[in-house]
This record gives sequence, C-alpha cells and structure tokens, in this order.
Amino acid sequence: MASVHDFTVKTIMGADKSMKGYAGRVLLIVNVASECGYTPQYKGLQELHERYDARGLSVLGFPANEFGAQEPGTDDRIQRFCQERYGVTFGMFSKIVAKGAGISPLFAHLTSSTGGDIKWNFTKFLVGKDGAVLGRFEPAVEPTSAELVSAIEAALG
Repeated sequence: MASVHDFTVKTIMGADKSMKGYAGRVLLIVNVASECGYTPQYKGLQELHERYDARGLSVLGFPANEFGAQEPGTDDRIQRFCQERYGVTFGMFSKIVAKGAGISPLFAHLTSSTGGDIKWNFTKFLVGKDGAVLGRFEPAVEPTSAELVSAIEAALG
C-alpha cells in the first residue's frame, strides 16, 4: 500500500471509516494518550483543528497504550475525557496498537515510511492531500510550534 487512503480504521464510536474519505485533505495523524506528560497537547491539536479545518486539515487522534501504559481507558472513557477536559471536536479513533506485535496496519505504514518505530505518545505524522506521508514530528514538537505549523501551511498550499 502506497497511500494512507488505502486503509480502513475504526472510529471511537466503533464504525469502520475508509481513509479514502480524507482524499484531498491534509492529515495530522497522532498517537494520543490520556495519562501522559504530553497529554496537554490535546489543546494544541484542537487549536490546529479550529484554525485549519476549513482550509483542508483533518486532525486525527489514535489512542494507544504501548508507551508507559498511559492510555488504559476504554474508547468510551477516552472520548469523554477528551471532550470534557480539552473540548476535542477533531476526529478520534478506536484505541490501536502503535508499536510492536499487533501494530495497526495504518501505523505500520506510517512508521515504515518515516524511519521506524514510534518512541512515545503524541508522535505526529503529516500526510499530504494525495495520502503520501510528508513528515514525522516527535512528541516534544508542540502542535502549534512554528516548525509544525509551517509544514501544515506548506502542505495546504
């Protein structure tokens, strides 16, 4: 598979969603967790969603529990946490495996396209309108940092 658009994922509500539905949009795909030192980045991700959704950016959060067991919750608990604590309205998906045995096919594609395994929660993958992976931003890169925002602006054109 050469494109992120070739995958189907499960929404946090349990529905199958083809990534083809995002064709023509820039994606910021992030492995998220509720009990991590980087969890406050939900605020910045929501800011990006509010600022750029109308221009064609979709922020997509994928909860994962591989890093310090910092996402132990069920999908329902994760969704409530995100809405109550951070007012998240961007796309949230069912908990996935982001590294190791049982890795989500989408994350296997993202990591193989960008140099290997994710090291921690809140790794961000920027995907172009055509579904090609454009870049990877490590957890310490804040969502609203100049580095990430300029890459998003360039991808949006």
